[in-house]
Amino acid sequence: MFRCWFIRLTVVVILMLCSVGAAFADKLLIFMDQDQTDHLKAYGTAFFALTRGVGVDWLLNYRGGSFMMDYVETLAQEARLRGVSGVRIRESEAAQILAEMADKNMDAVRLEKAPKIAVYTPPDNRPWDDAVTLAMAYAEIPYDTVWDEEVLTGKLSNYDWIHLHHEDFTGQYGKFYASYGQQLWYRQQQAQYEAAARKLGFRKVSEEKRAVTQAIQAYMTNGGFMFAMCSATDTFDLALASEGTDIVDSAYDGDPPAPGCQERLDFSKCLAFEGFKLVMDPLEYEFSDIDVSPRAAAQVQSPETDFFSLFEFSAKYDPVPTMLTQDHTALVKGFLGQTTAFNRRVLKPAVTVLGEVEGTDEVKYIHGNIGKGTFTFYGGHDPEDYQHLVGDPPTDLALHKNSPGYRLILNNVLFPAAKQQKRKT
Repeated sequence: MFRCWFIRLTVVVILMLCSVGAAFADKLLIFMDQDQTDHLKAYGTAFFALTRGVGVDWLLNYRGGSFMMDYVETLAQEARLRGVSGVRIRESEAAQILAEMADKNMDAVRLEKAPKIAVYTPPDNRPWDDAVTLAMAYAEIPYDTVWDEEVLTGKLSNYDWIHLHHEDFTGQYGKFYASYGQQLWYRQQQAQYEAAARKLGFRKVSEEKRAVTQAIQAYMTNGGFMFAMCSATDTFDLALASEGTDIVDSAYDGDPPAPGCQERLDFSKCLAFEGFKLVMDPLEYEFSDIDVSPRAAAQVQSPETDFFSLFEFSAKYDPVPTMLTQDHTALVKGFLGQTTAFNRRVLKPAVTVLGEVEGTDEVKYIHGNIGKGTFTFYGGHDPEDYQHLVGDPPTDLALHKNSPGYRLILNNVLFPAAKQQKRKT
């Protein structure tokens, strides 16, 4: 009697263990093609999984760059609460997907650890918003904010990834003088920047901002990842190139620029650009010919006709640019900014073009390496507000949850989670 009872109990225990093992072998597949209900929150769900110690396989070029992870009920519930579409699949189905990918331009990259994220932004508000912080807030991805003092005192070493908020690293306050020089917010910004520069031991804001760019450059060289949009892209290189010479007009710093400052630029210090020409007029809303923003109303295209194309890369041999261009469409809506896009003619040869306006010199999205780290520049201000103006309300991403342009931002947020795989390639 006891023997029969023990045998039955043993069978029950074995069946339970097999059932538990099968459950753990199941996968949660969050597809990222046109069938996804909320692409942006899907990135947040993948990030959430990483924070809970669950690794994520990023299925490059498979159904728009889908995510696959071990099925855990709390993760599945979190996806449902966020309105993210996903399916539970068996281990055999996951193996079949990977086998299918092996014979095509697809690959799986393992994301293992949630990156620590910093956003470089002033401590008070400006009359404009930032697409990256909007994207991370909507996707529920946590981040810290840093400013000049944190950067110059080495605090960036605490972070894997930094985003440069809408910024002018030349010390010209966005060249807003002609349009907004008499506005209270502009005068307050100038006073704040000048006080911060003096506190940190610099004579001018331009000198202090250059030191900030050099510190961020050192951070990247040591393995950090940097992402910038709008004017934080080209002005970063202008600040680096102008070391040792003054390119700022008296309207911004009280004294004229150095004679021959154009000829004294050192392009070897730049990340992405070379051979560019400065725009010295303090009243012109432009820094250099790096930018290809339309300035006349007649030049501004219609949002219905302005698009840029993403390149398709080899997932197996070029995993980094492949990760950065994952999307459910290869044609993305264009959008303007103080720096809308980049002039192809001044790109350094080593820079990788990720997105362009075909048949033109307009490059929208670029990537490059520096030391052990990387930089990515994305032209324009807001992917879902074509001509965003100072003082306009922020974009409500609940109305744009499937935005291809915003997806490119969130590709960059997840990219550092694949750091180890990237460095082996």
